Amino acid sequence: MWRWIRQQLGFDPPHQSDTRTIYVANRFPQNGLYTPQKFIDNRIISSKYTVWNFVPKNLFEQFRRVANFYFLIIFLVQLMIDTPTSPVTSGLPLFFVITVTAIKQGYEDWLRHNSDNEVNGAPVYVVRSGGLVKTRSKNIRVGDIVRIAKDEIFPADLVLLSSDRLDGSCHVTTASLDGETNLKTHVAVPETALLQTVANLDTLVAVIECQQPEADLYRFMGRMIITQQMEEIVRPLGPESLLLRGARLKNTKEIFGVAVYTGMETKMALNYKSKSQKRSAVEKSMNTFLIIYLVILISEAVISTILKYTWQAEEKWDEPWYNQKTEHQRNSSKILRFISDFLAFLVLYNFIIPISLYVTVEMQKFLGSFFIGWDLDLYHEESDQKAQVNTSDLNEELGQVEYVFTDKTGTLTENEMQFRECSINGMKYQEINGRLVPEGPTPDSSEGNLSYLSSLSHLNNLSHLTTSSSFRTSPENETELIKEHDLFFKAVSLCHTVQISNVQTDCTGDGPWQSNLAPSQLEYYASSPDEKALVEAAARIGIVFIGNSEETMEVKTLGKLERYKLLHILEFDSDRRRMSVIVQAPSGEKLLFAKGAESSILPKCIGGEIEKTRIHVDEFALKGLRTLCIAYRKFTSKEYEEIDKRIFEARTALQQREEKLAAVFQFIEKDLILLGATAVEDRLQDKVRETIEALRMAGIKVWVLTGDKHETAVSVSLSCGHFHRTMNILELINQKSDSECAEQLRQLARRITEDHVIQHGLVVDGTSLSLALREHEKLFMEVCRNCSAVLCCRMAPLQKAKVIRLIKISPEKPITLAVGDGANDVSMIQEAHVGIGIMGKEGRQAARNSDYAIARFKFLSKLLFVHGHFYYIRIATLVQYFFYKNVCFITPQFLYQFYCLFSQQMFGNWTFGTLVFTVMVITVTVKMALETHFWTWINHLVTWGSIIFYFVFSLFYGGILWPFLGSQNMYFVFIQLLSSGSAWFAIILMVVTCLFLDIIKKVFDRHLHPTSTEKAQLTETNAGIKCLDSMCCFPEGEAACASVGRMLERVIGRCSPTHISRSWSASDPFYTNDRSILTLSTMDSSTC
Repeated sequence: MWRWIRQQLGFDPPHQSDTRTIYVANRFPQNGLYTPQKFIDNRIISSKYTVWNFVPKNLFEQFRRVANFYFLIIFLVQLMIDTPTSPVTSGLPLFFVITVTAIKQGYEDWLRHNSDNEVNGAPVYVVRSGGLVKTRSKNIRVGDIVRIAKDEIFPADLVLLSSDRLDGSCHVTTASLDGETNLKTHVAVPETALLQTVANLDTLVAVIECQQPEADLYRFMGRMIITQQMEEIVRPLGPESLLLRGARLKNTKEIFGVAVYTGMETKMALNYKSKSQKRSAVEKSMNTFLIIYLVILISEAVISTILKYTWQAEEKWDEPWYNQKTEHQRNSSKILRFISDFLAFLVLYNFIIPISLYVTVEMQKFLGSFFIGWDLDLYHEESDQKAQVNTSDLNEELGQVEYVFTDKTGTLTENEMQFRECSINGMKYQEINGRLVPEGPTPDSSEGNLSYLSSLSHLNNLSHLTTSSSFRTSPENETELIKEHDLFFKAVSLCHTVQISNVQTDCTGDGPWQSNLAPSQLEYYASSPDEKALVEAAARIGIVFIGNSEETMEVKTLGKLERYKLLHILEFDSDRRRMSVIVQAPSGEKLLFAKGAESSILPKCIGGEIEKTRIHVDEFALKGLRTLCIAYRKFTSKEYEEIDKRIFEARTALQQREEKLAAVFQFIEKDLILLGATAVEDRLQDKVRETIEALRMAGIKVWVLTGDKHETAVSVSLSCGHFHRTMNILELINQKSDSECAEQLRQLARRITEDHVIQHGLVVDGTSLSLALREHEKLFMEVCRNCSAVLCCRMAPLQKAKVIRLIKISPEKPITLAVGDGANDVSMIQEAHVGIGIMGKEGRQAARNSDYAIARFKFLSKLLFVHGHFYYIRIATLVQYFFYKNVCFITPQFLYQFYCLFSQQMFGNWTFGTLVFTVMVITVTVKMALETHFWTWINHLVTWGSIIFYFVFSLFYGGILWPFLGSQNMYFVFIQLLSSGSAWFAIILMVVTCLFLDIIKKVFDRHLHPTSTEKAQLTETNAGIKCLDSMCCFPEGEAACASVGRMLERVIGRCSPTHISRSWSASDPFYTNDRSILTLSTMDSSTC
């Protein structure tokens, strides 16, 4: 029974076997001996509370706060013993605070429930009872056959059964899971691939045995047992058969799959970090302050109790004639009396702990969060999306961020590649309006810059080539030149793994270098964005890749269809950093086309314009473009026979297959002829470079964590300004063992120490990171802390969270922020102190599980520098003011005990107490006015209205005999007090005395150490210059301040120099207590 209860509460999950057995379409055995396994439903849960656990869970979280727990104890003490104050004075405020906080947190969780319901209620089609039934995503059960159409997202982890293709293949993109935008191919087992209709699937009798759910996205082992004609056929299942929840179907009309993992057991959900209550650093420090004030409170109570018994040691004060003890009091235990008096003093002084602090802070955060949603600068007009606040508890944390961890794909980039330039046979070209134009002027052309090729009819006419000297070739070389350009773009159109969606493939081009195929007529799906951009560029230029099968690749040139037989694909790997294809041309020639990084292609070349191309590649890289070199090789029949034999032997080897394939690829990819290089621009989101630079200038370290491959990640880091060209880039990649990783880390640490370079950048891949974090955390962190920028590539989702946790628990305890847009980023978003979701193209998983959601990365700067800055200033001032106010309130009460012989009396019920209380109200209110930096009519209403309300309320309360009050000790006291001139004089004198030192300090600080805000106020007051509305926190803003300062000096010189005696320059420091308005645009002094 006890075990069952623990299982129901989640403390002791039921035992599970290592495998799960799934009956396809839930056709269970009919022999009655089978007990079906229980699987969870398909609901995704990102909320914290349910209807049943909201009250206990929320109360537990609230009473973790020191102040709430403290006032609960005080309330219980007041109920148990005779105290100077009523239990209502503690119980009612406590109830109000708990209720308001619960309503706020319940509302925020209700919004999360709505987001979950949107996902769980999405319509899906399931095969049941021989037909296709429309249901909701949450109703999918393990074993259900689900139909998914093109561009739909998989609602659960499915094993592919069939597709609209005879071979049972389909293509998916997993960008929202691992950040990779490449198109992945998945295949069904042959026996189920033929079942392409609902009727055929209804005849399927099969059982799937697979491993229990695990978080690894790339690992899946199982088998399918298919019963056909009373015979069992067993087929292995691997990752190529598993379609993951969150992935999207591409280039396939529809597929059918059986659900094997559902809901929170899907790999996407398992990569979510378990949710925990995030608490801001200010809230944690508030608890520390509360403990300090609690110690002060206990000290005051102990001192008062001791002094009471010291005073009562004299018999005349122990039992005076006007306060005789009862018999029970005389016979009671002295220890119990001491404890009772101590608790009574504790209750008397308990208001030193501000119970209203938490609820005021909660309301300030909740209401203040609306400013983020209302900010038009955070509104993205194209997508009609505004900033969202999912958790307002962390507003002030935005202003304290020290580390930013960002995803790459879809966060920094638009994930759209564009072909920009290329180098062919040592000549540079740009693409302009679908034509290649040589770089530089063409002096013999009337238009100054014509395309070097426009149509095939002009290819043999050199007048349509640019007539610069570099193009003046002999007639013998004209055909060779044309062949080189033709061969270059055919290499681009053939050396890839692009898949194609044929919408219209019977179009004929009007020439080899300009096709009238519209992008909407051919839809390419590439293994990488680069490949897609290159194939599309070749199509625009005129060589159109129109499709492939298992053995042929088809290209249209001049409207003429050419078929190339695909003999072998030499796949890309991170060691070779290149890929190749071997094809047989229509002429029968056997060619190898290779493309890859210049460092992997150029050393293998023995011909072509190698040096010129190398210079061009460097020039492309300096522009932030992603470069690839293109080369080819011809094989004789004898050479190809040997190559074909070696490849076959390596691919069929049972042992050391990868090493043998690598050796064969190295043997093949040599003696290449260089054709040229391509330059592709990875479109960054707008103002990404400026945002990263602003973060760096603010002292924030930026780490990029991506699942993308090393070369792509480094290229994007360079183009977005994360890495600088002048930065010394260190690499920790492809480490195979702990010892190798440790030695590499030591070398990097030595290089950082020895190299006289201002900035270092570090690149680390997922495998090496796992080794580094296993036993060498301290050494790895030392290297990272000395680097200005860190790039982690090939990262699994949980690895991202682990890296952030490593930084969080480092000795410095920095505040971390994670920003991402896909489901693969949810773990790090939940792990970081602050999680930002980008509402991008990869779904809404990141935005739903984040603390804040924005439409573009560029909005991060204003979110941190403006909203975060202001929220931190507001909350810091608010917390300090609350403690100041309560100390002012309780200190007179403590001192009053010396006057009343520690008889535990409240001082506020008589004339003296009323006078002191009136002085306190005015003092703390004026103190708040002194700390106010920007006045509006609301400030004036609340500040001065508070004092007026106090006087009006006191007059009404004490001036009328209220029938519902049993006793009215304050009757006529306040009126009598205000009728005395000496009382007014005492009030004014004491308020001025209390605030005199504060005013003197502020005057001296304003003149000797003015903040930039005060400089601006001084400028506007004395010179009437109104152009300082936007004081910027960047150096450009300081320079603008200096120019305005010089103008001010000239203006003052012409007017009255007595108005101001101090000027400033750009060298003046911006003090840390500067509370100027921060914007993202520098001040243009010319507008003054």
